[in-house]
Amino acid sequence: MPIDPDFPSNHQVIGKHDHTDGQHFHFVWGPGRSSDAAASPDVKAAYSARNEELVPLGVHGTFVAVDWDSCIADGSCIQACPVNVFQWYRTENDVPAIDMSNTVSSGNGSAGKEDRVDYTDKSDPIREKDCIWCMACVTVCPTKAIKVEQSNMQFHEQATSTFQR
Repeated sequence: MPIDPDFPSNHQVIGKHDHTDGQHFHFVWGPGRSSDAAASPDVKAAYSARNEELVPLGVHGTFVAVDWDSCIADGSCIQACPVNVFQWYRTENDVPAIDMSNTVSSGNGSAGKEDRVDYTDKSDPIREKDCIWCMACVTVCPTKAIKVEQSNMQFHEQATSTFQR
């Protein structure tokens, strides 16, 4: 199931993922929902091997948004992005994805298509504000888990002024 095109209206901010540079961050929108990742044999096997529960995770990012419930760790978006907006989150923070809704990352995780730790890994828009709106990531995502939408900047700005941990 593709990302909900109206996720900022249909969801609420449940977390903020900060970058250590103090300038980059993205919001996490929830609640999540079971989707493509929960149906993927590779993803299910990877979660089982880690003894982690496959739970709804929500959407990471606002104007460059990745539905982590639809993401199957294909990596095409990472390879296609000319400005390195994305990284594999587990190559920097090897914790369950559910723990990434309120965390800090340095943005030094791997950005190679095949460099994911395993199929529990997710493409993280850690440098969302660097997006140049080329839509390459949207075009190549096999599950349509990514939405790039400049008009969602208003939701990002609103959340910036109202979200409190």
